[in-house]
Amino acid sequence: MPDKIVLLPDNIANQIAAGEVIQRPASAVKELLENAVDAGATDIKLIINDAGKSLVQVIDNGSGMSDTDGRMCFERHATSKIQTIEDLFHIRTMGFRGEALASIAAVAQVELKTKRASDETGTYLEIENSAVKKQEPIAAPEGTSIAMKNLFFNVPARRNFLKSNAAEMRHIVDEFTRVALAFPHIFFSLTSNGQQLFHLEAGSLKQRIVQLLGTNYNAKLVTVNEETDYLNIHGFVGKPETAKKTRGDQYFFVNSRFIKSAYLNHAVMNAYQEMIAGDSFPLYVLFIDLEPTQVDVNVHPTKQEIKFEDEKIVYAFVQAAVKHALAQFSVTPTLDFDLDPSIQQLSSIQQPFTEEKKSAAASSSIFKGFTQKHQAHFIEPSEKAQLKHWKDFYESQEHRIDSVPAGGQVDSQLNHSPTDSYRDTIHPDVELSQLLNTYIVAPSVNGFILIHQQAAHERVLYEQLKAASLDKPVATQRSMFPVTFELVPADAAILEELKDDLHQLGYTVEPFGKNTFVIQGTPADVEQGNEKNVIDSLLEQYKHFSNDLKFSKREKLIRSLARQQAVKPGSRLTEREMRQLVNDLFSTHQPNSTPDGYPTYLEFRKEQLEKMFKG
Repeated sequence: MPDKIVLLPDNIANQIAAGEVIQRPASAVKELLENAVDAGATDIKLIINDAGKSLVQVIDNGSGMSDTDGRMCFERHATSKIQTIEDLFHIRTMGFRGEALASIAAVAQVELKTKRASDETGTYLEIENSAVKKQEPIAAPEGTSIAMKNLFFNVPARRNFLKSNAAEMRHIVDEFTRVALAFPHIFFSLTSNGQQLFHLEAGSLKQRIVQLLGTNYNAKLVTVNEETDYLNIHGFVGKPETAKKTRGDQYFFVNSRFIKSAYLNHAVMNAYQEMIAGDSFPLYVLFIDLEPTQVDVNVHPTKQEIKFEDEKIVYAFVQAAVKHALAQFSVTPTLDFDLDPSIQQLSSIQQPFTEEKKSAAASSSIFKGFTQKHQAHFIEPSEKAQLKHWKDFYESQEHRIDSVPAGGQVDSQLNHSPTDSYRDTIHPDVELSQLLNTYIVAPSVNGFILIHQQAAHERVLYEQLKAASLDKPVATQRSMFPVTFELVPADAAILEELKDDLHQLGYTVEPFGKNTFVIQGTPADVEQGNEKNVIDSLLEQYKHFSNDLKFSKREKLIRSLARQQAVKPGSRLTEREMRQLVNDLFSTHQPNSTPDGYPTYLEFRKEQLEKMFKG
């Protein structure tokens, strides 16, 4: 029997390795930009064609390479940064494993031009499928130009998995933004299909943040700067009013390397506690500098996940630094010593605090919780008994809600016909009332139901938009005064991707030059005059869904529009508006939950209410 185990050819081994490092054009952008930074460049140009599918080129004025190094840099594990295993624990450069260029050469056609200041001529290389096709001397400026053409030309299956140009361009802009933020002292530019999207002059970190993330942050950044013997933290966080519903503008850098860390994000969110809503996310661009021996950057092929020697210390420092910055700049809530005169009239102020009242207060569980040990989480048995019926009630409600999966598909037993559901739940002639400008209270056959107006409206809009996307387009009302607006490049890429689907749903948005768009029309039932805010909110909602891979682009868009257009808590509704909303809700195919699976209403039955009051 012949032997079965053989060594893979180098080009095949490189293609397999490339799958870990080069997953899409943006992966190559990251690696090539970081190589340019490591080469000491002060001027870095990124050129993209066809969202990187046909060309990714980086031109820098760095140190350049000799003809031998130019050839060697494409070999697997060829690196100038690691000599011994100990060097792995003292990494201060962006790249070090020698995999990036070998991976790129395995799945693309590569052209390299490079020259050192000390050499009279430069070197030109053509590499395809890991094999050198041409190498010759050329006249070239100092630095390196590397062009990656026709990504995955030799792996068609991988190429077929790439997304639309707009989607891939969005990933490229994300990677460009991360590197450009990390090195504000370097000039960066990004040109796509001949149009320059970014021209970032060297400057301060604050200037770079405003250039990349939007001028609206110009006066809303708070400086963070803490130095200790163990680590230093510097950067900026946004004032609470800049918090958004998506976590897009959040950047951590450790020794100038962008990282993703849910753990450290939690530290920042804790620092903002009670200053922003629980579902909002503040801006932050934070740099953590510490000894390389205290961090392992070699735990993931893309180097975006790292391990700290002592992550609890880093967590504590990050949280304290952000808290201190917000307090120092008077952003955190402060006590108001201007006492409201009406408080002086309260009985608790006017009436004397007698010995009898002191004794009663001292014996209460609340007083004990603050003055005695081990009382903070203690609940007296009698209170447990009183809470039992509430627990039973909510568990029965949760059981109903839990039967709705996250995708919004409801168990068939809960799917009544709209007419039957409406007749069984609410009598059509009863009077409706609004509670806290958020809930609609409707008497039912055997109690009452509490409808969350935003959740109900979201379900109604979702089904209407879903039907419109599958059938005829939503009617569009042409704007008498078309609105022109500009977006940051990352958001412009998203809107470019969505504009055709938006047209189907009643929004006519047309490109109008560099990152600029014109709103020519909106759905006929949407009030005009607020078009720009509508688009801004839509993009925020869309980014909120962008990490959920199970949804199609159109599904994300429909959910985003439904969420954004739904009537918000705090909105006062007339009797007619409440009636219309309730009618519309119970005419949907799935009236009991939002598209995300949250309940639109809760039903309170007579027997449940009686249990609660009897104790």
